[in-house]
Amino acid sequence: MQTNPTFTSLVAVGDSFTEGMSDLLPDGSYRGWADLLAARMAARTPGFRYANLAVRGKLIGQIVDEQVPVAAAMGADVITLVGGLNDTLRPKCDMGRVRALLTEAVERLAPNCKQLVLMRSPGRQGPVLERFRPRMEALFAVVDDLAARHGAVVSDLYGAPSLADPRLWDVDRLHLTAEGHRRVAEAVWQTLGYAAEDPAWHAPMPATAPPGWLPRRTADLRFARVHLLPWIGRRLTGRSSGDGRPAKRPDLLPYQGPLG
Repeated sequence: MQTNPTFTSLVAVGDSFTEGMSDLLPDGSYRGWADLLAARMAARTPGFRYANLAVRGKLIGQIVDEQVPVAAAMGADVITLVGGLNDTLRPKCDMGRVRALLTEAVERLAPNCKQLVLMRSPGRQGPVLERFRPRMEALFAVVDDLAARHGAVVSDLYGAPSLADPRLWDVDRLHLTAEGHRRVAEAVWQTLGYAAEDPAWHAPMPATAPPGWLPRRTADLRFARVHLLPWIGRRLTGRSSGDGRPAKRPDLLPYQGPLG
């Protein structure tokens, strides 16, 4: 990867992670690592264009059907693709199908951009990660293999101690905080060959005293009521948080900031 490259456009493809949840802006919309990355790249290149096709809740099959053809047709310099993790969290996950769909996505995107970026998604410490770790690591093995075969680069967020820290995750325990998204933007920035602005983005967070029993139990109860039960309800009824939602930034246009 060249040092301090010049890219003129970026298209982001994926689910809630790439949409930017839970990096909340004052108007109720989400920013996220892809917006932050676009802002950095735009600061170096006048007329820089950016599209974000991500929609929360999307499975890899939906990403392939709805986002990949659009992204491939845009002819952007850089395309980021993150998908498949929602599939691994489903009770019945066919990893063979996930591999086939992810392969299809990479084969369609890699020839239609200068640089395809894949990721090993971050995982929060705790029992949820431990339960799904084998599937996640199987997914990341597919990512590594596809990158090697198709000239993509991989940003290893899964291997970053800082992004496993619960303090960088929102109360829903599924999405990164604003600081977490900032670190992801830095990681992808460096993966693309730009000079590091935060060389220690991946380093462990400074130690702090853990919360007491009562704050932990209160947080657990709120998480179950506000986030876990609705998530289970959507799974049981076949619904998704992204149903009916349009792409975040559907057109490849000059970047004008988070609200532009």
